[in-house]
Amino acid sequence: MNNSISIIVPVYNEKDSIEELYGEIRNATGSFSKREILFIDDGSTDGSTEILITMAEEYADVILIQFYRNYGKAAALAEGFNHSTGDYVVTMDADLQDDPLEINNLYEKLNEGYDLVSGWKKVRHDPFNKRLPSKLFNYVTRIMTGVKIHDFNCGLKIYKRSVVKAVEIYGGRHRYIPALAGHKKFKVGEVEVNHRSRKFGETKYGGSRLFHGFFDLISILFIDRFDQRPLHLFGFFGLSSFFIGMIVELYVLYLKYILGEPFQKHIALLVFGVMIIVIGIQFFSLGLLGEMHTRGNQKNENRIHHIIK
Repeated sequence: MNNSISIIVPVYNEKDSIEELYGEIRNATGSFSKREILFIDDGSTDGSTEILITMAEEYADVILIQFYRNYGKAAALAEGFNHSTGDYVVTMDADLQDDPLEINNLYEKLNEGYDLVSGWKKVRHDPFNKRLPSKLFNYVTRIMTGVKIHDFNCGLKIYKRSVVKAVEIYGGRHRYIPALAGHKKFKVGEVEVNHRSRKFGETKYGGSRLFHGFFDLISILFIDRFDQRPLHLFGFFGLSSFFIGMIVELYVLYLKYILGEPFQKHIALLVFGVMIIVIGIQFFSLGLLGEMHTRGNQKNENRIHHIIK
């Protein structure tokens, strides 16, 4: 293949699997014209760092990026994306559960017209306390985002270069990369991949991940969906609040002028209606200010891919 590939592998305390994984990646990607393997050492403390330093000095295709401390998978992937140079970018975990032989299957699927292809661990070799929350997470995410894949959080994915330059990853948003890409109108696909049992060490999975993932999902659904059209979000709440307030005030007027009841009897309802109207105007104003800010940013944004003269 006359294409270059970058493989990004976040590493956190996986000293027993690193060298074996490197050998498998080399064997699986020999058909690409150029290969670089970026190991992102996410503050390992078990000796992984020393092994990676030795590999980076020994092998020309190994690039090591070291973090001062453990920043998390999202930060590791973001740095990998920033420093990768390949036409295609692959991400995978360092624990040997992702099979490097699947890289070629992902690449073939990508060439069917997709921009991102995610692995689907249809048969998972993980403990039940990890599989059950994962099924719930994937079901909710699929419904809420509209991206129809089965396994959002599979570490094994392949991207066209345009995707890794477009998505913004931080916090726990790495779990939602297919959703982020889908919101930016990239075509997202999926292919079944071989998932292997953990050979060394212990899973880094924690039950709190599902809890934190809920807030990340809210961020993606609202902030990323409305970042270019904030008036659509604030305007909806603003107009809704304004019209509710107007209905309340009209009802008070009905009580006064049709039924003849004094204002003093419904002063609380009158104040409530005014308050709701003011809140609606404030929401709408926020939306307009957001639109002005977005417009200013778009004027300064370079959207030119290339110019042919």
